[in-house]
Amino acid sequence: MVDTSDEWIVSRTGIKERHICAKNEATSDMAVAAGQEAMEMAGVKPEEIDFLITGTVTPDYRCPSASCIIQQKLGLINAGVMDLVAACAGFLHGLATADAFIKINKYKKIMVIGVEKLSSITDYTDRNTCVLFGDGAGAAIIEPTEDDSGILATFLKSDGRHAELLWIPDGGSAAPIQDLANPKKSIYLKMNGKEVFKHAVREMSNASLRVLDEAGVKKEDLKLMVVHQANIRIIDATAKRLGIPKEKVFLNIARYGNTSAASVPIALDEAVRKGRIEKGDLVLMAAFGGGLTWAAALIKW
Repeated sequence: MVDTSDEWIVSRTGIKERHICAKNEATSDMAVAAGQEAMEMAGVKPEEIDFLITGTVTPDYRCPSASCIIQQKLGLINAGVMDLVAACAGFLHGLATADAFIKINKYKKIMVIGVEKLSSITDYTDRNTCVLFGDGAGAAIIEPTEDDSGILATFLKSDGRHAELLWIPDGGSAAPIQDLANPKKSIYLKMNGKEVFKHAVREMSNASLRVLDEAGVKKEDLKLMVVHQANIRIIDATAKRLGIPKEKVFLNIARYGNTSAASVPIALDEAVRKGRIEKGDLVLMAAFGGGLTWAAALIKW
């Protein structure tokens, strides 16, 4: 499709394969599958969920929200819902929001989903982006705890001054589809990779240090770092800047590529299933995405 090679892609990104939805699959279909597995793992029934938060930039429709469609498909009959648009940091924004709702006793059981069908907004003739992105979903159930486990600290930040480094310039109200000369070419994701790299490493590192400091946790006490799987060089540079050894950094980018808001929950789920995370372990999560937005969270499993 473009002038590249397997060697070029793997050496510069760490990506060896990606998963792409079938044409008849939507964002909500992946979210439903992830949500069902999360409820099964948590031993929670659909009617017990009283709020749903979905982080995504690729909803089924412009309106209604992805969460409304997911709610209907999952049978979350007692839940309020909302979407969060924070790109690759979407899941962690949802996690922080759920944490706040739980702490003020607003809701008891909250489902947080990070899900993207990035193939629907990827230009497969653009070498800067088409080798990076995949589709996927991950979900978690958040509820109050009686012990010292759970979400210890979260941090959210953004800088809209750099929105044009990673964005979809056309198709919104500022540049409606009906006014575009060639809508099929201009409603895809655009990225300045070099600039995004610099911002991502710096801000994910700063956010990580912020939550560690807030929780009074030393980086040496971390069991695992689950960072947004955007690019192997970004992950390596962030870990090096934080002084976290490679053996404590979870990687699955080779199999999935960059799945945006789904990246952190997919990696977290795999780490748990593989026995990399056990009860009592301290886990640091960080993500960076378009907006620009970034986030970090520290949890005790």
